[in-house]
Amino acid sequence: MEKFEKRYEKVPVSIFSDAEIASKLVAKEVAKLIRDKAQKGEKCVLGLIAGSTAVGVYENLVKMHKEEGLSFKNVIVFNINEYYPLNEDELQSHHRYMHEYLFDEVDILKNNIHLIPGDLKKEEISSFCTEYENKIAEVGGIDLQLLGLDGRGQIGANEPGSMLNSRTRLITMDYSTRMSAASNFFGEENVPGYCITMGIGTVMDAKRIIIMAWGEGKARIIKKIVEGDVTEMVPASVLQKHPHVSFIFDESSSAELTRIKTPWLTGPVRWSDKLIRRAVFWLCEKLDKPILKLTERDYNDAGLGELVAQLGPANKINIRVFNDLQHTITGWPGGKPNADDSTRPERAEPFPKRVVVFSPHPDDDVISMGGTLARLSEHGHEVHVAYQTSGNIAVFDDEVTRFLDFVRDISKAYGFDEKKADKAYRETLEFFKHKKAGQIDLPQISACKGIIRRGEAKAACRYLGIPEDRSHFLDLPFYETGAVKKKPIGEEDIRIIADLLDEVKPHQIFAAGDLSDPHGTHRVCFIGVLEALKKLKGREWLNECRLWLYRGAWQEWDVSEVDMAVPLSPEESRIKRMAIFKHQSQKDRPLFPGTDTREFWQRAEERNIATAVKYDKLGMAEYQAIELFVRHHFEND
Repeated sequence: MEKFEKRYEKVPVSIFSDAEIASKLVAKEVAKLIRDKAQKGEKCVLGLIAGSTAVGVYENLVKMHKEEGLSFKNVIVFNINEYYPLNEDELQSHHRYMHEYLFDEVDILKNNIHLIPGDLKKEEISSFCTEYENKIAEVGGIDLQLLGLDGRGQIGANEPGSMLNSRTRLITMDYSTRMSAASNFFGEENVPGYCITMGIGTVMDAKRIIIMAWGEGKARIIKKIVEGDVTEMVPASVLQKHPHVSFIFDESSSAELTRIKTPWLTGPVRWSDKLIRRAVFWLCEKLDKPILKLTERDYNDAGLGELVAQLGPANKINIRVFNDLQHTITGWPGGKPNADDSTRPERAEPFPKRVVVFSPHPDDDVISMGGTLARLSEHGHEVHVAYQTSGNIAVFDDEVTRFLDFVRDISKAYGFDEKKADKAYRETLEFFKHKKAGQIDLPQISACKGIIRRGEAKAACRYLGIPEDRSHFLDLPFYETGAVKKKPIGEEDIRIIADLLDEVKPHQIFAAGDLSDPHGTHRVCFIGVLEALKKLKGREWLNECRLWLYRGAWQEWDVSEVDMAVPLSPEESRIKRMAIFKHQSQKDRPLFPGTDTREFWQRAEERNIATAVKYDKLGMAEYQAIELFVRHHFEND
């Protein structure tokens, strides 16, 4: 492994199967440092971060404090940044985050907590920054600095172009950074324009640095940081120069690294079917050739001579991969009855099948697999759609006002209780008048937002021919906090999912395997499905059940990983688009768009068309659009 990392990776990289395992390991290193320092009678100085990356680390540290007696009385902390201007009690405040996730749960001394305030007067900022640097120096510098990673390689809030010797200062956040933060602030217009941050030079002075990243959304920038040159345009690349730094990633975030994406370039590999497919597709893209036109020289010149030597000649490999890819394509996602299914992705029998489609939010089903959903319904399968969360935080306030105004008028027209309707309308207007950005809605407003999204989901199902009694609104408890921050998945969530599955006893389950969702809901919902299947282990109906994963609005499957590809005609693409349009509260601009400003229907349509183009270039038939699925295997014995 060393020779491979020396060739491509310029820093020590550790890759773990998931963020939970990695977070536990990081927490153990932090705890060991705290204990070692305590035994010597020394203070332990930590540089800390806020954000989703560090949640698992802090949860493990709190657990060690409560269960193992880990004391924080010798710990001094400095936080890396804070939005400006922002009061410390705001939901998005790093001050509030650190207290809720860590400080209020352990025995750290108040005087040892050094946080950057977001409510300073403008004229106070310069002197505060100087004082902050002096405090770090007075305690002997930072012993261990934790870092997360933004999509463009920021560390702290240091934007691309920041000086590599910069110190704590006020910076102006650019558009991309503000868009990345928009979800937490309920809209880009609510994001503060500035941030006070430790400088890159301040971070580099730390004696030890651990940088962490989870999820596919970080994969491209990680490749630049780990394998590219040091440049101010990728601030985290400077960490290559630090003498004591560790890069801790999960499998998803490391997907673009050479040893993961193209391991044949690093040395001998074990050739699995999926790896052969990936290598051939990579070669096709590199040379802009379809599969069946690849030559032996093409393989050898690209460093794939070993593959030809083991499994060649080249034309044999080409035909094998061509057939393999062709067999993923099917117009019968539920299986074609009375047909030979030996080379089809789904079984012919039983037909029709019972199908459960899990949708994390009330529109993910149609955005991600609307064409396939329409096809399953058209073919007569018993399709159930399970909406795992209410999606109530993703509705604009003026949608509620419009909805309640409609209720007032309809009450008047039908002779319902006009006074109650008018009272609800006026109380809501008054609340919105004084509502702060990110403030949790009143329960009745949250309920109204959930009703809006529920109605849209039912409209989409009706349009696709799915009966209303097969629309299941699970309203999983983990989501119902009223804020962007959610609770961990719990037993009640898992029980609700398991009960539905045990009731329907599906032959097929479709679930969101999209781990790049910037809000984390897809990840949690998928974990909920897996935990429910574990809970149901041993059920006889599970022996006949298959689990298919689709991707959400944020990213598509790599073609080399695909097990089923469902082509869509122009008419089916239109049907999918119209089903997405039923979710009117998410159009023309969703409340949480991420960094992609396109509407969801545009993302979905362009992604499906791009997939069809990829299949065409590989030598398959030319389709209008294609939806992709990966089969996830689970045990039932």
